[in-house]
Amino acid sequence: MLPSPLSFQEPPTASSLATARAVLADSLKNASSLSEKINAAQVALAQIVAEAEAEIEDMLREKHTLQETIEQTQAYLSPIRRLPGELLRELFMWCFEGHPCCAWVLSAVCTTWRQQALGIPRIWSKIRLFTNQSSSPDTIRLWLERSGPNVPLDIEIYLRVVQGTESPVATYPRRRRGHELFTHTFVSAPAPLFGTGPLGSAPGHLLVPHFTPSVTPFIVPQPPVVHHHPGGWESPPPMTMFHGQPADLSTPPNLHWGHIAVYYLVQQMHRWERFVFRFDKGFGSIAALKSITGSAPLLKEFEVSSASAVFYPQEWGWLPSSNPTPSCLNPLPNLQTLTLQYAPFKPTSPVFLQPATQLVSINIRALPASLIPLDRILSIINANRDTLKILRLHFASVSQAVLPLPAATTLEHLEELYIGGHHLLSQLIDTLALPQLHALDLDFDAPREPIEETIASLYARSQNPILQTLAISYGPPSPSSSASSSGGGGGPSWSGYYGYVAAGNVVSWAFLAECGGSLEVLKVGGAALEGLLGALAAPEDQPLMPTTNNGGAGNAGAGNGGWACPHLRELHLRGCHSHSHPHHSHSHAAQDGVGKLVRMVDARNPDNGGGSGGMSMGTGTPHRLVRLELDDCVPLGGDVVRWLEGRIGKDGVVCVEPPAERYAQSVWM
Repeated sequence: MLPSPLSFQEPPTASSLATARAVLADSLKNASSLSEKINAAQVALAQIVAEAEAEIEDMLREKHTLQETIEQTQAYLSPIRRLPGELLRELFMWCFEGHPCCAWVLSAVCTTWRQQALGIPRIWSKIRLFTNQSSSPDTIRLWLERSGPNVPLDIEIYLRVVQGTESPVATYPRRRRGHELFTHTFVSAPAPLFGTGPLGSAPGHLLVPHFTPSVTPFIVPQPPVVHHHPGGWESPPPMTMFHGQPADLSTPPNLHWGHIAVYYLVQQMHRWERFVFRFDKGFGSIAALKSITGSAPLLKEFEVSSASAVFYPQEWGWLPSSNPTPSCLNPLPNLQTLTLQYAPFKPTSPVFLQPATQLVSINIRALPASLIPLDRILSIINANRDTLKILRLHFASVSQAVLPLPAATTLEHLEELYIGGHHLLSQLIDTLALPQLHALDLDFDAPREPIEETIASLYARSQNPILQTLAISYGPPSPSSSASSSGGGGGPSWSGYYGYVAAGNVVSWAFLAECGGSLEVLKVGGAALEGLLGALAAPEDQPLMPTTNNGGAGNAGAGNGGWACPHLRELHLRGCHSHSHPHHSHSHAAQDGVGKLVRMVDARNPDNGGGSGGMSMGTGTPHRLVRLELDDCVPLGGDVVRWLEGRIGKDGVVCVEPPAERYAQSVWM
């Protein structure tokens, strides 16, 4: 035990100083020795830890290897491994029926499934592509290649036109690894810009005229850039086939998208069973559509639709504008549905006037500059009168008939008729007899005559058909409603009272007593509320209606208990207003309209629940309203809306109030 420095003698002496020096030397020596032992012990401990960690790493690695073996063995022992290939193919087909693009997902699961998916051309035969002109057209080439050489093709492509150009890196995506497929290659499309259903279907947001057929969900597979290999498909030649000169390599690649994509598609035109191409505006390579020519013996449905008017050159000799040739008198022997929206066509094309036409549905919205005589339009109808069930025509410009129109053209099977645009088209209606008519939609830009006479005459000439849906001047939604619910407007603007065309210039609604016996859906735009709601009110509240030209009394309602439209279930009003009397302010006029609306609903939907099952002919109350839509009509107020919801149902009332400035003096605001 060494002495403490404080135990040394004070003051220091020679002897105590010598002792202190000896103690210091011993202490330094012992401290150095202990430091060496500590370092050695730490090194030994680190070695032990490193060896232990190495052993743990080896054990974890061995465990991971065993875990992979276990998983692979369990996968091998999985019952689906024992599933015969024929049953797996059948399951793939079931998936394909509900999800047309499932092949892209199934082929990414494993090697076996990929081999199976690539061996079933049928599940690659439905092309559902939402794309833009900056995407790689190799998507279409790869899809068509995997569908084989013989399977009929169901093609539906929607092109969202992107303004400007993109870099080549963004234009042609790099090859993606397998684990990236689910996170990058499948993207949902935004809401479609086209109509959501046929006439009389459930309501939906409409950004263009509603006769365009409904669209299906889109999935966009962005395939890797596939290099061509021996036996693969031929790459499209340079742009000489479209322009007559070599392609300019400095041109942005998105200007060539349509030429390359359509080239691949037209190569397989003999396999087309359904071809639908929709785009929202003109694009740089729109001239590629001119190459859609020739025969398509399997084609049943053909559609080319633009959401806006597009400029086309005068010479546009594609399929709907082609001339008959001795070698191809009937290029589309199985065509049943034809839709052309803002696309060029010739009324004399074999598409319309085939020797043995099979057209069941014709949907045409002509370009604004198209000036076609009435008799040419009627010739299309006449050529297909034996098979036609759906006819939807909209012509902004029409010329007088060159040849006299026939007295009557009977379409025995026509069930749905939409005619809109130029007022001269009403002369077409005066030549038609439609005994099977179920849905009628008339929307003329500037009607010259009361439209009720046209409807009543058509109804009488058609031997009182079972008319279930009637729409009069029910055009696109108002700017206020479309901006709030649909993200933007489309279609033609309206004019007239508060910005709307009056409902076909209807003078009297007495015709509803004659033609509305089976009516279930009524859609009206720009009408005066008092007259329309008065005609739909209870018999004791109806104004005295004049006798119509067909001999029917406006208030007779024979067999309907005096009710007009006793089976009415849905009433849709757009831009309908109240009369503004000389001594009434806007608030009084609005009050009159709202009052008539409340009384009409109260009569048809009584508080006791009567009329829920509809009425028997001659007795009882009318069917209860299940849906009431008011878009940009008179302001109702929250209390009236709640009352309507109580009588009709909360989900059955849709009200879009008009802009406040229109009713600044109204007591209802």
